[in-house]
Amino acid sequence: MLLRDAQGQPIAIRREDYAAPAYWIDTVDLTFDLDPAKTRVLNRMQMRRNPEVPVQPLRLDGDELNLARVLVNGQGASFRMEGEQLVIDGLPDAFELEIFTTCCPIKNTKLMGLFVSEDTFFTQCEAEGFRRITYFLDRPDVMAMYTVTLRAAKASYPVLLSNGNLVEQGELPEGRHFAKWVDPFKKPSYLFALVAGKLVAREQRIKARNGKEHLLQVYVRAGDLDKTEHAMNSLINSVLWDETRFGLPLDLDRFMIVATSDFNMGAMENKGLNIFNTKYVLANQATATDADYSNIESVVGHEYFHNWSGDRVTCRDWFQLSLKEGLTVFRDQEFSQDLCADASARAVKRIEDVRVLRTAQFPEDAGPMAHPVRPDSYIEISNFYTVTIYEKGAEVVRMMQTLVGRKGFEKGITLYFERHDGQAVTCDDFAQAIADANPESELARLLPQFKRWYSQAGTPRLAAHGVYDAQNRSYTLSVVQSCPPTPGQPTKEPFVIPLNIGLLDASGRELPMQLEGESDATRGTRTLVLSRAGEQITFVGLDAEPVPSILRGFSAPVILDFEYTDAQLLTLLANDPDPFNRWEAGQRLGLRAALHGIAALATDTTPVLNDAYIDAMRSVLRNPQLDAAFKELVLTLPSETYIAEQLDVVDPQRVHLVREAMRAQLATALFADWQWAYEENHDTGAYSPDPTSSGRRALAGMALNFLCLAARTSGDVVWPGKTLQRFKDAGNMTDRFNALNALVSSGNTLAAQALARFHAIFKDEALVIDKWFSLQAGASDRGGDILPLVKQLMKHPDFSLKNPNRARSVIFSYCSANPGAFHRPDAAGYVFWSERVIELDAINPQVAARLARALDRWSKLAEPYRSAAREAIARVAAKPDLSKDTHEVVTRALAGN
Repeated sequence: MLLRDAQGQPIAIRREDYAAPAYWIDTVDLTFDLDPAKTRVLNRMQMRRNPEVPVQPLRLDGDELNLARVLVNGQGASFRMEGEQLVIDGLPDAFELEIFTTCCPIKNTKLMGLFVSEDTFFTQCEAEGFRRITYFLDRPDVMAMYTVTLRAAKASYPVLLSNGNLVEQGELPEGRHFAKWVDPFKKPSYLFALVAGKLVAREQRIKARNGKEHLLQVYVRAGDLDKTEHAMNSLINSVLWDETRFGLPLDLDRFMIVATSDFNMGAMENKGLNIFNTKYVLANQATATDADYSNIESVVGHEYFHNWSGDRVTCRDWFQLSLKEGLTVFRDQEFSQDLCADASARAVKRIEDVRVLRTAQFPEDAGPMAHPVRPDSYIEISNFYTVTIYEKGAEVVRMMQTLVGRKGFEKGITLYFERHDGQAVTCDDFAQAIADANPESELARLLPQFKRWYSQAGTPRLAAHGVYDAQNRSYTLSVVQSCPPTPGQPTKEPFVIPLNIGLLDASGRELPMQLEGESDATRGTRTLVLSRAGEQITFVGLDAEPVPSILRGFSAPVILDFEYTDAQLLTLLANDPDPFNRWEAGQRLGLRAALHGIAALATDTTPVLNDAYIDAMRSVLRNPQLDAAFKELVLTLPSETYIAEQLDVVDPQRVHLVREAMRAQLATALFADWQWAYEENHDTGAYSPDPTSSGRRALAGMALNFLCLAARTSGDVVWPGKTLQRFKDAGNMTDRFNALNALVSSGNTLAAQALARFHAIFKDEALVIDKWFSLQAGASDRGGDILPLVKQLMKHPDFSLKNPNRARSVIFSYCSANPGAFHRPDAAGYVFWSERVIELDAINPQVAARLARALDRWSKLAEPYRSAAREAIARVAAKPDLSKDTHEVVTRALAGN
């Protein structure tokens, strides 16, 4: 129910107001007569009062339902409607409640509740979609046993699926049939799912370590079956990994994944019946890139791991969302790293995860939508499926593992599930279990303070400063932590911060570390635990000033301020045994050059990068000891978004100009090196998405990109011609798309024919056409040419605003991922954004609210961008019938100036 104040504005729901439900639901028996225009839902519930709550009416949530009948213990019952809630008074302590409703799935463009996609029924119930199917206590702490009977026309809907185990199926009159499913585990309503349609399945039987057999199924549309092998292998690996690493077995006879092309999210962990966006299921070498393969592995793992961390133990209320999401992101990150064959591949995965955190979550922490990992209030919970809840939440869990050790963390996970299996619990319960399993750990000692990571928003900053004392052969590192104000939280208390550190000498050799007061020195990385606002750490036994390698492995989600000299950063880049800090040294050097270029009012012909940086990049590129994937990461410049976050006032066009100048300089200065890198890496043999082969393809693709960029300046036609031929001859999508990207991003005239050929080849492959749209909308802007192109793309016959993937591929690629093109001096980008947010809001509020986030950081912009952006946000906010999803985002944005 959407609560509104006297002025009609939505009222926030607050964590401090949580109250246990007045009623419990023990069993739910649902019968569906499926019809796209009018689906009938019979809902029989065995209910009882919660004796710990004062007697009160039963209030059931509903949304856009047609109510036909309400029976209590088989008899007609009086009821009333209060807004969208069904209210029943005078109920006995225990009773059966029967509710009969109808809904219209074919008109459900919100894609929440029961909807139809390409003649197939799907559901999406998290967070509050079940109330769009039937009246219910639609909250995660109400867990019940479900029996579901599906009835439909057999010719149109031959496959009928729901949660749990299939117990009965058969024929019905008039060409109809039925299937009955029973879920043997209690679950909240948000984990309910059904699917009905014409689908085919890849099947695999596996035997668990306990000897029990399970059936794994991946359902897709006919014609897509050849693209499901990788998803199935990822599922098998997930089952085996969770059982091996954490002792958590698959608990159902069968486990199903179903793919749909119309989906607001990436995937959904409904118990035993995961529903996925096709983007995270379908892959073969002709249609999917290496990145797609990696994402499928990660998302399949993530949703499967929810079977325990989310399904068997769920969250008490939606404020505890990170309980399941932060933990499960951590688990899928660990899964992907554990599947890597060597340390370098693990490091690459870690760097990729941190890059997402720093380019997406750090700005969120600094913007108007900043919120703690465990939020204190919300108007629309869908707005809080954020990088803070997910990725920062995963970093909080990772810090726990750092503080208790890998084995200690596994003990804590075991205790957590022993204590809370079948319950709806809180972030506090999880942290307590990890600490209780490791009573001698720093986590247990500092637990109340550590939990500030759940309650305080914002990104902590560590200001570090080192002083070498030659006389005493000591080096003292002073660290001061702070955290800026965020909405509703003007002051912050110190966090518990695990700080991984190493010391190198001037030549790059790792030094033994001995803290003052210790009798022996140790080699390798040390973990220091910071808990005070300011601390000093002194290392002794040092014959010369060391180069500190601070925050190794990104041991905490913080911003490190340390005044490294260029020489120190070059030492770390060349020698640090910690791959993350080696990469980070290159990022700091690149960022330093960019900020200097922006401050110096650089033009596109002014060299931004100095010779030392160019030489260092050449050394990385030519280094035979480094993996290609790691080289590609180091040679990738900081993004425009990340550069902008380091500035107090942002001129997006100047940021774009300087970064493009840096790219052009790297292209020309390393031209011979890029040729060498391409020749060394372009042939990877028979296609395999393994980390080594993927890394070589990535580096070859980067080389082509820079070679085409250099050709733009030199007028060379050889490399663009080779790139077009590479595009035509490629034996896999990664190589083909890398070549296409090189032509498009360099603005080469050959791009047009390549784009036309690409569309002709893949016109029937929706996910590939998404790439085609996205590449063009996200291309580097030259003279304001991208916005007119985006408007043309929206008129393309393959474009549909109602399909979230397609909307994201064009509109989001432009507004959210192409700052140089979006932030136009004439404000046309902002006008386009406001029109699309309003247009999408009427169709799918969740997607609209995500798009609305593109201007979160408007208040950092320089004029004239700032005023124009504010005007665009205000235009959206002024729309009278705006959804609560979008309303919350734009009103918070306006309040954050």
